Amino acid sequence: MITISYISKILLIVMVYIRAKKVKSDQYLYLVKSIWDSKKSTSKQEIVKYLGKASEVIKDDIPIEFRNDAKILSVLASYNPEDIQKREDATKKSKQQLFKKLTDGNLEECMKIYKNYVEIFNISDFFDKILRPVMSKIGEDWENGKLVIATEHVASNVAQTLVKIIMDQISGSGNKKKVMLCVPVGEEHHIGCDVLETYLTIKGFKVFNMGTSIPTESIIEFIDMKKPDVVLISITIQDNVLAGQRLAMKIREQTKIPILVGGYAMQIDNPPKFEGNVIGDTSLEDIPKIIRKIPLTN
Repeated sequence: MITISYISKILLIVMVYIRAKKVKSDQYLYLVKSIWDSKKSTSKQEIVKYLGKASEVIKDDIPIEFRNDAKILSVLASYNPEDIQKREDATKKSKQQLFKKLTDGNLEECMKIYKNYVEIFNISDFFDKILRPVMSKIGEDWENGKLVIATEHVASNVAQTLVKIIMDQISGSGNKKKVMLCVPVGEEHHIGCDVLETYLTIKGFKVFNMGTSIPTESIIEFIDMKKPDVVLISITIQDNVLAGQRLAMKIREQTKIPILVGGYAMQIDNPPKFEGNVIGDTSLEDIPKIIRKIPLTN
């Protein structure tokens, strides 16, 4: 993709393309942006996103603004051209199936979908590419009146149980950093925290998931007692943003522990300001990287 723009009579040409890096016998793909500055007669390159192992990357891994670029898709297809369509079809089918079985309240079939998917891909991909977008769609359909509240609750409860079952099947390798997950008072949706708990546990972090209906004072006391290295506040419903801001402010008044704020309500163009860093529409894959970059304070 090529974009041409003028800023104060300076010609800027921006090119976005896929670059491959070979490590041993495997190829790893990056989406790279190159900016040509006519005034300085120089170009600057920066990584837009690490896409992953070439044999596992699919179209949905590309940021949405570049997802339909013909040249980018052509390069992507050049790596395992037959296999990429197979992987994309499997991902699309799994999302459709999981949406139906979650809204039907069928836990047994959801487990089958999970097991079949991880035979081809991995657990991290299941959370990032299947469960997360499916739960986002369920939330959107409920907000838009396409699903009744009872169906949304059934789907959330089944998803929560599914995550707990997967949690029981895995064991983290241990990590120096402790992460606390919490929601503000009034926020009853905690599937995001449950998914993140499982994912971070897979990555080796020690995770404290506070669940819902926990008073702010109890959260502050828990922080003082367990001394986590990072606190992550999850907000799903826009109506709970103000409560989330108050929670972040109360935590900041008591401690200097880094605060991250995410969740469906933060996945907008201009998220509100918080006492902490808003991670917005960040992929699950990137959250452990963000946490690891945070200096230890304890």
